[in-house]
Amino acid sequence: MKNLMFAGCDIVKLAEKYKTPLYIMSEDYIVERLREIKNDFLNRHEKTRAVYASKAFLTKEMARIVHREGIGMDVVSGGELYTAMKAEFPMEDIIFHGNNKTIDELELAIENNVGRIVVDHIEEMDLIEEIAKEKNKKVYILFRISPGLESDTHKYIQTGQVDSKFGIPLTEKTISSAMEKALNLEFTELLGFHFHIGSQLSDNENHIKAIDIMTKLMKKVKDEYGFITKELNTGGGYGIHYSEDEHRKPLSYYTDSIMIEIEKQCKSYDLERPLIIIEPGRWVVGEAGMTIYSIGAIKEIPGIRTYISIDGGMPDNPRPSLYEAKYEGVIINKIHEEPTEIVTIAGKCCESGDILIWDLKIPKVERGDFLGVLSTGAYNYSMSSNYNRIPRPAVVMITEGKDRLIVKRETYDDILRNDL
Repeated sequence: MKNLMFAGCDIVKLAEKYKTPLYIMSEDYIVERLREIKNDFLNRHEKTRAVYASKAFLTKEMARIVHREGIGMDVVSGGELYTAMKAEFPMEDIIFHGNNKTIDELELAIENNVGRIVVDHIEEMDLIEEIAKEKNKKVYILFRISPGLESDTHKYIQTGQVDSKFGIPLTEKTISSAMEKALNLEFTELLGFHFHIGSQLSDNENHIKAIDIMTKLMKKVKDEYGFITKELNTGGGYGIHYSEDEHRKPLSYYTDSIMIEIEKQCKSYDLERPLIIIEPGRWVVGEAGMTIYSIGAIKEIPGIRTYISIDGGMPDNPRPSLYEAKYEGVIINKIHEEPTEIVTIAGKCCESGDILIWDLKIPKVERGDFLGVLSTGAYNYSMSSNYNRIPRPAVVMITEGKDRLIVKRETYDDILRNDL
């Protein structure tokens, strides 16, 4: 076989069938990760819950897969919530995040009995209580706490530091104000706390530090307010392989040590161990995806660089421009040929920063060859745009070697649909 195989499919044939750029996803890989969550976390530890962080990748079909495998979902917008609703995802299994949920989004969530709302700032409780009273609904909330930790990841995907747009700061005055308000609400019930320290994390050091901080908070609110923490959401952020020496660790690497630390800290503070929630997203879908491009212009600047241009780039994968994210790529129709050239993969946008991969070693290529970029399952389709009025690619799901279309390719008319 001369072409690259992925999830049991000849990728060149998929590129010819569906055209490029093309996102392809392996359902088998996704299901394997979801079942690892069940086997190595939910079944191994009592009083636990797992939700998929849908911002990484969400379509109606993805929502159906997650529900079928018995995992809940975390959403961060009305659009993500509405997608889950249209896929008939159980609302009680959804956790709704967001640092600035609009009134319309909160009304949609509360009207449809979303399972939990994670409160990101104190004033948000007034909005929730007002809407819940109007609709005569009971709303269950968690406080998102900013634990004041800086994780070893790109600054744009750090989320737990003191200077962050996310979460309630861990100060005496702020925590007191939040607790006093929450405990006096009629239609809103506080169940516990949430933290998230960052994304694409390769070690567990700051998760452990955060648990120490959060269990001290649990002890404090018990002593001062008689509040028993029923739920503690430890977020996600588990890293995957993108390039070089990055490696996806098994879920148990993170969750076993998290659970050991929580058990130890709760015992030392004489606290009942709460329900523990995790929210993996990238870890579930990142390595399940690949993006296929057709090679177009080839521009050699003697003694400096050779640019290989593709028919996509920044609109379908903004991460290299945003985070200096690094990817691995291969020429899928020449997978067995010897790499002889070092080139730079350039996107087609009118933007100097639209570079997908710097200094990639590949065989000699020509117009019409196919480039496959690996580990694009997370934050590619979900962050895609119509910059330069470029239509978004199709998404194909592969299951047991069989492909099916789950998102149609956009047309120019789709881009113009809302123009007046």
